[in-house]
Amino acid sequence: MSINLQAMGKQAKQAAFVLSQLSQQQKNQALQLIAEELKKQSDVILAANAKDIETAKQNGLSDAIIDRLLLTEDRLNAIANDVLHVISLADPIGKLIDGGILDSGLKIERVRVPLGVVGTIYEARPNVTIDVATLCLKTGNAVILRGGKETQHSNKVLVEVVQHALEKAGLPRHAVQAVNNPDRALVMELLKLDRYVDMIIPRGGAGLHELCKQHSTIPVIVGGIGVCHLFVEESADFDKSLLLIENAKTQRPSTCNTLETLLVQRSIAEQFLPKLAKQLGAKKVKFHADSTALSILQACHAEVSPVQEQELRQEWLSYDLNVVVVEDLAQAIEHIRKYGSQHSDGILTSSQQLAQQFVAQVDSAAVYINASTRFTDGGQFGLGAEVAVSTQKLHARGPMGLEALTTYKWVCIGDYASRI
Repeated sequence: MSINLQAMGKQAKQAAFVLSQLSQQQKNQALQLIAEELKKQSDVILAANAKDIETAKQNGLSDAIIDRLLLTEDRLNAIANDVLHVISLADPIGKLIDGGILDSGLKIERVRVPLGVVGTIYEARPNVTIDVATLCLKTGNAVILRGGKETQHSNKVLVEVVQHALEKAGLPRHAVQAVNNPDRALVMELLKLDRYVDMIIPRGGAGLHELCKQHSTIPVIVGGIGVCHLFVEESADFDKSLLLIENAKTQRPSTCNTLETLLVQRSIAEQFLPKLAKQLGAKKVKFHADSTALSILQACHAEVSPVQEQELRQEWLSYDLNVVVVEDLAQAIEHIRKYGSQHSDGILTSSQQLAQQFVAQVDSAAVYINASTRFTDGGQFGLGAEVAVSTQKLHARGPMGLEALTTYKWVCIGDYASRI
C-alpha cells in the first residue's frame, strides 16, 4: 500500500483550519454521530478485531498485549460511551485564561486555541484510535494516527467509521487519518513532518518513546511507562491495604497505571507479608522479592523468586509483583526516586504528616494517599477519554485530556496604539 505522508499532512493541515473555526455545537454533533456509528457498526468492528487477535495469537504475542488489543462488545460500548461523555465536557477552545489592560492602554487576553495537527504513534491499543480522534475533534485538532501492525484491521475499520461520521456531519474526512501501512520507515517520515504536524504523542513501550525522542523534529510528549509503587507504612490499616493492593495489581494488569512494586516497612513485614501472600495468591500473583521479603514469602509457600535489579525498573504488565522491604519513609522515597518512572506512586498510612511528606518528596505525575494507582486515567480524573499519560513536566503532565490538546494565543486590542 502506497502512502504519501506529505499529502496526508497537507490534508490534515487544511482540515485543522476548518476544525478550528467550528462551534462547540458543530463539534458535539460530529461526536454524537461517531458514537452512533460505533454502535451501528459493532459487528464489522469486532470481526476486524477478531482477525487481529487471531494473528496476535499465531505470532505468539503475550497475554498482556492480547488483552490490550482485544475489543469486546462491552469494551466497544464503553468506548462509544466515552465519546458521549466527551460531548458533555466543556469545550476549552476560546476560553479566556487571563488578561488585563496594560499601562499603555493595550488590552491583552490569553485565549485557548487548538494545537493544529497531532500525530499519534501507538501499539496494540485500538481504543486509542477513538480516544485520540474524539479528543482531537473536540479541541479542533486534526490527527494522523499510526497504530501498530497488531491493530491493523481494527484501526482501518475504526478510522473508516469515524470518517463516515465526519462526512455525515459535513466535516472534512481528512480531520482523522491513519497510516495503515506497517512499514517502519513511515514512522520515521512522520516524525519529520514538522511542516504540517504540530505535536507527536507516542503511546507504547519505552522503545517507542525513545525512538520518538531521538528522531522527531516535532515536539514530543513522552510518558505512559508506568513503574508504579505503593508504600505500606507501619500505621496503615492492613485489611483495607490488602484490598487496595489487590485492586492496584490485578484489576487490569496490562495497563500503565498498574502497581509494579510494593514497598513494605520492615517493622510490619513479618505480619503483613503472609497476609499479602494469602490475598494475592488467590489471584495467581507471582512475587519477585528482595532477600528479606523472599524468606518471609517462602515460609508462606507463595510463588516467589529473588528480584533482579533490572526487574525493579520493569513494567511487568502482568500478574508479577516486586516486593521490597524498606526501613522507613525516607528509604521508600529513595527507592521510588531511583527506580520509578514518575507515573503514579502512593502511600498507605494513617499518618497525615507522613502522607504530606510523601506528597512533597515524590516527584510523579500522580501521587496517591490511601488510593489505588489504577485511578490515573482521564475518565477517572473527569477529563473524559485520554490521549496519553504524560510523565514529563512541560506542557502537560498526567492524564492528557482536552486542555492538554490546546495551546494559547495572545490577543492584543488597542485604539490604533503605537509603542512609545
